[in-house]
Amino acid sequence: MISAIGLIGALALLIYMTVRGVNILIAGPVAAAIVAATSGLAWLPPLAAEGAPDFATAYMDGFTGFFAAWFFMFLLGAIFGEVMGASGAAASVAHWIVEKFGIRHAVLAVVAACAVLTYGGVSVFIVAFSVYPLAVSLYREANLPRRFIPAALCFGSVTFTMTSAGSPEIQNLIPMQYLDTTAYAAWEVSLVVALLMAVTGFIWLQWMVNRAVARGESFEGRDTDDVIDKHRVLPNPLLCLLPLAAVLGVFMIFQFPQNLGPLSAIMPEQSLDKWALVAALGSGTIIALLVGFASRARMPEAFSRGATGAVVAITNTCAVVGFGAVAALSPAFLQALEIVQNLPGDPLIGAAIAVTVIAGLTGSASGGQSIALPLIAPHYIDAGANADELHRTVAIASGALDSLPHNGYVVTTIRAICGETHADAYGPVGALTVIVPAVGLVVALTLFAIF
Repeated sequence: MISAIGLIGALALLIYMTVRGVNILIAGPVAAAIVAATSGLAWLPPLAAEGAPDFATAYMDGFTGFFAAWFFMFLLGAIFGEVMGASGAAASVAHWIVEKFGIRHAVLAVVAACAVLTYGGVSVFIVAFSVYPLAVSLYREANLPRRFIPAALCFGSVTFTMTSAGSPEIQNLIPMQYLDTTAYAAWEVSLVVALLMAVTGFIWLQWMVNRAVARGESFEGRDTDDVIDKHRVLPNPLLCLLPLAAVLGVFMIFQFPQNLGPLSAIMPEQSLDKWALVAALGSGTIIALLVGFASRARMPEAFSRGATGAVVAITNTCAVVGFGAVAALSPAFLQALEIVQNLPGDPLIGAAIAVTVIAGLTGSASGGQSIALPLIAPHYIDAGANADELHRTVAIASGALDSLPHNGYVVTTIRAICGETHADAYGPVGALTVIVPAVGLVVALTLFAIF
C-alpha cells in the first residue's frame, strides 16, 4: 500500500513540479527519491544488500544510458536546426510557403513538415530540432502566438504518424518482435484512425490558434531569435528544402542497406537506426552550410547555440528516464504489471489498458511497450487475440498517456527547443497528444470489434 501511494504520489508530484516550472533536473530525482523511499530501496550502493538495487545506481543507469545512446543525435539535430535558422533557409522556405499557399496555411505547413520527417523514420526528438526554425519563421510571418509551436511540432510527430501502419518509428516496430507481425499490421484500421486523428487534431489546433488570435495574442520575438533583415537576400527556397530532403533521404538509404550491396558490409543491422540518423543529420548540416554560405559569419555562434541546446535538451530527457528506471523497481509497479497482465474480458481492451497505464507511469511510449509486451503478448495471443490487431492496438495505445507533462519529449520540446513554459504551452500539446490519440484508440477498438 505504501509503495502504491508513493508511486502515484511521486508521479503526481513530478507532473505538478513540471507544470509549475521546476527544473526537471531537480523534479526528476526528487520524485524518484520518493518512489525509492516508499519502496524500501536503499539510497546508496553501500547501504543496499548484496545484489539488491539502490536508488542512486538505478537512477543514474537510466540517466546515463539514455545520454550515451542519444547524445550524438541530439547534438547534430540541434546544430542542424540552428544552421537552418542562421543560414536564412528556414526564413526563405517560410516566405515561399506564405506566398504560395497563404498565411492561413502556416500551421498546416509545420504539422506537415513534422509528419513527413517522422514517417520517413527520423526520430521525433530530431524532428522537433529540425522543424523549429521553420516554425518560428512561419509563425512570425503569419503573426501567430508562438506558444502554439510546441503543439504543432508534437502533433505532427507523435500522433497520427508515429504509431501508424508502415511507420519506421520504434513505437510501431517494437510489437513485431513479440507478435511476429509486420510494420503494416492491421493497416486498414490504422489508415482510418490516422486520418481521423490528422483531420480532427489539425482542426482543433487551428481553432485554438484562431481563438487565441481573436483574443489579441500575436507573435512575440526574442533576443535569441535569428535577426531578420528585410533587406537581406535569402537563399532560393527550393535550395533551402535540400537540407531537409537530405536528412530524410540519407536516413532512408542507410537505414535499409540490405538492398544496396556493399553498403550492408559497413552498416551492420544493429547500428542502422542510430548511426543512419547521425549520417543523415551530418549530411543535412553540410548542405545547409553550403546553401547558407553567404551567412557563414553567423555559423560559429549557431554551432555554439546548438551544442548548448543539445546538452540542455538531452539532460532534461535523461532526468525523466531516470525516474522511470526507479519507478520500474517499485513493488507497486510490479503489482500493476501483474494486474494488467490478467485483466478479464476482451484481450485487445486489456492490452490497451495495460500499455496505456504503463506508458503513463514511465512517461514513455516505447518504454510502456517494452515493459508490457513480454508479459501480455503470450497471454493475450493464447486468449485468442489476433496478432495484427494486437500489434496496432498496442502501438496506438502507447501514444496517449505517454505524453503527460513529464514525458521526456514533451519537456524537451516545450522547454529546451521552443523556450516555452508548461503553463503556456502544455494545454494545446496535451489536447492533441493525449486526448486525440485516446479517441483514436477507442475508434480502433470499435472497428476491430465490428469487423
